[in-house]
Parts: sequence; structure tokens; C-alpha cells
Amino acid sequence: MATWKKALEEGLVAGSVASVLSTVALAAEGRRETGSAYAPTNAVSHWLWGDEAFLHDEADIMHTAAGYAIHHATSVFWATLYSRFHGQKPMAKAPSRVIPAAAVASALACFVDYRLTPRRLTPGFENRLSTPAMLTVYSAFGLGLALANLMMSDRNDVMPRQPVKADDGLSPIDVMQTAADDTGARAEAAVDRQI
Repeated sequence: MATWKKALEEGLVAGSVASVLSTVALAAEGRRETGSAYAPTNAVSHWLWGDEAFLHDEADIMHTAAGYAIHHATSVFWATLYSRFHGQKPMAKAPSRVIPAAAVASALACFVDYRLTPRRLTPGFENRLSTPAMLTVYSAFGLGLALANLMMSDRNDVMPRQPVKADDGLSPIDVMQTAADDTGARAEAAVDRQI
């Protein structure tokens, strides 16, 4: 399990990617279903402005910027939880693990958003979009989580690691354990790349 600091760092990246991709889906589905690419994002601002936000179709700071800021913050929240509980082990970053875990995280976010959250704090775009369109939005969110985590995994695999030496203040057993952990992690990453 990741530390909260590491989870927040990864959550900021993954949540940002998931937020952007799901906002693109919101805009595309909004344009297709309501004639306004801004309407679904504006609807999120009902947290601040109440039901009148569901009627606003034009882009403006009060609705669109506020709606996007709320959507972005909640995306980072869900991505941070994903990182914290999905873990930092090398096998957790394998595509065969990241993609299903991101899909589960997205489905969990949807369940919590619409089954456990008070109406006043739901995303709001359900008032402007059909259920199939919302499925597209949550799928884009899950895709963003997966892509960001796979990109961060690749970055971590190529980052050179400093060798641990006995004079680093570690006991010989700690040095051997660190070397074994590092070798095992690299072996698991090599196996993942071949799958």
C-alpha cells in the first residue's frame, strides 16, 4: 500500500489525466445530446449554484470554470484513493492489473456518486446526459486512471536507481534486503513487459 504522500503525488497526475479525458467525454456527449458542449460541466456547478446550473448552456466562469474545478478536484480525490489502495508494488503497475483496477475504481466512483452521495453533491451531469452517455464519461475517467498509472509505471522503470552501499548507514542485512528487493522488482517488471 502506498503512503498518503506518494498516493497524493500519483493522484494529482492520474486525477488530472482522468479529469481531462472525462471532461472531453462530457463535452462530446453534451454537444451530441443537448447541443452544448458546456452543459454537462456547467451542471457540476450545482454544488455551488443549485438547480439553476442544470439550465445553463453557455461557457462562463461561474458555471463552467466552477464545474470543471469541482470535477477536477473529485477526479484527483478518486485517483488518490486508487493509488493509495491499489499499491506501489511493481506487479500492481502491470497492464493486466492496472486496467481492471482502474475500471473497478471508476465503477466504484459511479456507485458512490449515485447511490451513496446526497443529491446536492452528485456530479450533476446526470441531469443533462443519458445513462449511455454517462457510461462513456465514467469509461473515459477509468481510461485516464489507467493511462496515467501506466505512464508513471514506465517512468519509474527507467529511472536509474542509486546503488545501496554498506557505508550508507545500513546494516549488511539491510543492504542485502534492498538489493534483493530491487532485483526482484526489476525481474517482475521485465516479466510484465513480456506479457
